[in-house]
Amino acid sequence: MISLDTNYLILGLVPGGEEGRRLIRWMQSGEILVTATTCWYEFLCGPVTPAQIETVRACLHQILPFEEAQAVVAARLFNAVGRKRSLRVDCMIAACAVVAGARLATNNSTDFRIFADHKLELV
Repeated sequence: MISLDTNYLILGLVPGGEEGRRLIRWMQSGEILVTATTCWYEFLCGPVTPAQIETVRACLHQILPFEEAQAVVAARLFNAVGRKRSLRVDCMIAACAVVAGARLATNNSTDFRIFADHKLELV
């Protein structure tokens, strides 16, 4: 299972882009694609068209919830990596992937590597 960061949701729509090619390969290989509720929210903030929303949603098996279990893991991550205010949303995204047992596909691997020692696996 691969959880898509917001940048993958957006850039997956770019014709001929690397993210789109990867998404197609993953889907063709039977990979389950999901995204965190937080990423879906960011994507929907747009600008996006209804057709783009429909296209991206059709690629996703699930939009991962942010509930108590995810909140507990996000808080643990936040405290473990130095309580940096700028990492709050990244902690939420990482927590959704960790709780779901998914690898995270992101173009911001530098920002998310900080969570690698805390059970987040990047694609």
